[in-house]
Amino acid sequence: MSSTDYTSDTLKEIEPEATDARRVVVLISGSGSNLQALIEAQSHDRLGGEIVAVISNEADAYGLKRARDAGIDAVALPHREYDSREAYDGALIKVIERHEPDLIVLAGFMRILTPRFVQRFLGRTLNIHPSLLPAYQGLNTHARALADGVSEHGCSVHFVTEELDGGPVVIQAALKVSADDTIETLKEKIHAREHLIYPIAVSWFLDGRLQYSGTGATLDGTVLPPQGLRLSHEDAAEELDELDDHP
Repeated sequence: MSSTDYTSDTLKEIEPEATDARRVVVLISGSGSNLQALIEAQSHDRLGGEIVAVISNEADAYGLKRARDAGIDAVALPHREYDSREAYDGALIKVIERHEPDLIVLAGFMRILTPRFVQRFLGRTLNIHPSLLPAYQGLNTHARALADGVSEHGCSVHFVTEELDGGPVVIQAALKVSADDTIETLKEKIHAREHLIYPIAVSWFLDGRLQYSGTGATLDGTVLPPQGLRLSHEDAAEELDELDDHP
């Protein structure tokens, strides 16, 4: 037998086993602009995983079209078809778990979650909120900030706990409020900052860098401060290539 006929196990090419991408399920209620930011990050290999499903409690949510256009499983689960919040969250849990996610991302999901849901996915659910938490938990954050005459506003990514908008903060982006800002201008500027920081937080989690504990959040093993990591107005504006009219 010639050397060319001989096959040795030691000469076989050893190919590393493919590692399954970490899986993300996104929950939405509306247009899904933050979902689009996550989809774009994924398309540029900057998300660290794969969005495997998008679920909406509103059947006509535009975000479902965004998902379908990106080839992502889009699921409408209307909450009005259920008799109670508990019944709806039970059904939602079943749909989510069917997709075996590593992370649940709330991207404009306008539902208060039941304790059962929160505890089921505790430590692997992220939310984004349009304020510099703990300021302005709840709704109408821009109107409340303007009414108070604050000089700084922003947005926060945080882990979801049973306290509404009260889980450990991961990252924030600040915005200087100008004298001519309105609810609409704040909404637009804050949206841009949300689209900047949400993919960052998701990628940290999927890469194993970001973790939740009962006492807070850690990044690379270091406990994050109460406000998480905060991008200043100047840093965020530079990242977004904004024209800065502030002195």
